[in-house]
Amino acid sequence: MIHLFQKPSSFFHRILVLCALCLPVTQASEQIPKKIVFLGDSITAGYGLKKEEAYPAIIKKLAQSDGRDIQIINAGLSGDTTSGGLRRIRVLAKKPMDVLVIALGGNDGLRGIPPKASETNLEAIIDVVQNKHPKTKIIIVGMQMPENMGKDYTDSFLKIFPATAENKKIYHLKFLLAGVAADKSLNLPDGIHPNTKGQAVVAKHVYKALIPLLN
Repeated sequence: MIHLFQKPSSFFHRILVLCALCLPVTQASEQIPKKIVFLGDSITAGYGLKKEEAYPAIIKKLAQSDGRDIQIINAGLSGDTTSGGLRRIRVLAKKPMDVLVIALGGNDGLRGIPPKASETNLEAIIDVVQNKHPKTKIIIVGMQMPENMGKDYTDSFLKIFPATAENKKIYHLKFLLAGVAADKSLNLPDGIHPNTKGQAVVAKHVYKALIPLLN
C-alpha cells in the first residue's frame, strides 16, 4: 500500500519525468503583437514613396529593434479629410485594435474647412473606436497650416487637436511634421510631402510618442 505522502518508486518517477518532457511547451511568455492602426492622409500613406518607406512601416522596424512585436495597419489615403476618415473608421473598427493613431486634418485646412467641423469629425472618429473597443489607446497628431491661410484661421485650426485630446481624454502629439516641415532636404519637390529622409524623421518622432502606449 502506498501512503499519500510516500515517495513514488524510481520507476514511476522516471515515467512522470518523461511525460513532462513530452508535454508541449506553452508560449505564455511570448508577446502578442500589438495592433496599431494609422488613420491618415497622403503623408501617412507615403505619397511618392514605396510603402515600406512610409513612417508607419519604419515605426514597425524601430519597434522590432527595441524588442517590441507590433502589427501595423497603414490606413493612410491621399487627399483624405476628417470626414473621409470618419467614414473609413467605421469599417476599420469592425476589428479590434490596440492603438489608433489619428493623423488627419491637413487637407481640411488646405480646403478651408471650418475648424469646428473638423473637430466634430475627429471627436466622432474617437467615439466610434471607444464605443466598440474601450481599451484601445488613441493618440491624435496635430497639423499646422501655412500663414497664407490667415492668422484667425490658422490659430483656430491649431486649437482643434489639443482641444479634441482634452475633451476625449486621449493622447496628443503636437505636430506630425516637427523637424521636417519647410526643410527642403527632407521633403519632395512639392515642399509638402516628406521624402525618405523626412519620413524617417517623422517615424522617430511618432514612435517616441507611441512608446508609453505600447508598454
